[in-house]
Amino acid sequence: MERITIEQALPRVFQDGRPIESEVWNAQAEFQKGKTYLVEAASGTGKSSLLSYIYGYRRDFGGKICFDGRDCRTLSADEWARLRQGSLSILFQELRLFPELTAWENVAIKNNLTHFKADREIDACFEALGIGEKKGQPCGKLSFGQQQRVALIRALCQPFDFIFLDEPVSHLDERNSSILGELVSGEAARQGAGIIVTSIGKHMELHYDKRLKL
Repeated sequence: MERITIEQALPRVFQDGRPIESEVWNAQAEFQKGKTYLVEAASGTGKSSLLSYIYGYRRDFGGKICFDGRDCRTLSADEWARLRQGSLSILFQELRLFPELTAWENVAIKNNLTHFKADREIDACFEALGIGEKKGQPCGKLSFGQQQRVALIRALCQPFDFIFLDEPVSHLDERNSSILGELVSGEAARQGAGIIVTSIGKHMELHYDKRLKL
């Protein structure tokens, strides 16, 4: 996948006639593979909704979202599955980890499907992010910031053309935010992938090709 285009898209909940001042909603926006984007938003303006529409698990919007010119609403379930396996990766704001499984098991669930990372590579990510000693602990007993790092490692365990990061450093200190940014940008560079980051304030420090106001 080379580009994602947003064509006059708007969450249905916002379709009440109120004026919308946005560079994404009710507008034309494009995300290109290999480039890095920051979508800045106030709380409640639909940043998580935007990623859920692009990732395909919500469809309650007007307008179009297209992948290389094709309306995503025309994709079959099998096509969506292939996209999520090889083209689209996501770090959800709410993380969606299994609390009863260990940090390592949460990552392994994806990597056992993709076989994308060697165990030593995953281990290196845990160590780099300062949670090497947490691999064997249930995720439900980790802090939210530690869980964010686990979820990020999981998101990197697959091939992708675009990776979506929904407030990825909201609970991280500056050092861990920087390391996380290096891991993401390094993996995206290796894959020639695009990065889309959302933020309502604190954001990952990357070289952004474009910043958009939601």
